[in-house]
Amino acid sequence: MSLVLNIARSYRAPGKVVTGLAQGDLREPQVLFFGLLACGLIFVAQWPGLSRAATIDPSITFEQRMGGALFGVMFILPLLLYGLAGILPLGVLVRGRPVAGLHVRLALFWSLLSVAPLMLLQGGLSAFLGANAAVSAFGFVVALAFLYILGAGLRAVLLLAPEQTSDS
Repeated sequence: MSLVLNIARSYRAPGKVVTGLAQGDLREPQVLFFGLLACGLIFVAQWPGLSRAATIDPSITFEQRMGGALFGVMFILPLLLYGLAGILPLGVLVRGRPVAGLHVRLALFWSLLSVAPLMLLQGGLSAFLGANAAVSAFGFVVALAFLYILGAGLRAVLLLAPEQTSDS
């Protein structure tokens, strides 16, 4: 199924989408692509707000703001995501089953890619409305959608993990 249709389906049945992706011919480059595409879309989502901020306060130019956002989103965020993906299996292991790191990264990166369209909308709102309560409330909605999709994705990959048997 196409990427856009899977993103749209992720709001209705995120577990099924992650399961479908995990059961296919999943490899690390595909998961890395999801993560980097999400970071790229998040970077683009910052542009309208950065433009508005540069117009209001010209002491820091738009290009300087873009450079900082580029460094933060395209270089630092992927490192943080991989760090988080390294810690998440420990939390899932508490449920009693070891889960493949690739599947955990899939759930994390896919959930971030799934909420990227909402982040693009939030970027547009921040350009038109500025920093106010409505934009902050929408950011909270984006965070909740991310946690919902991530939780369902982790639950789906946990069900994919083989049962642990004890030979006593």
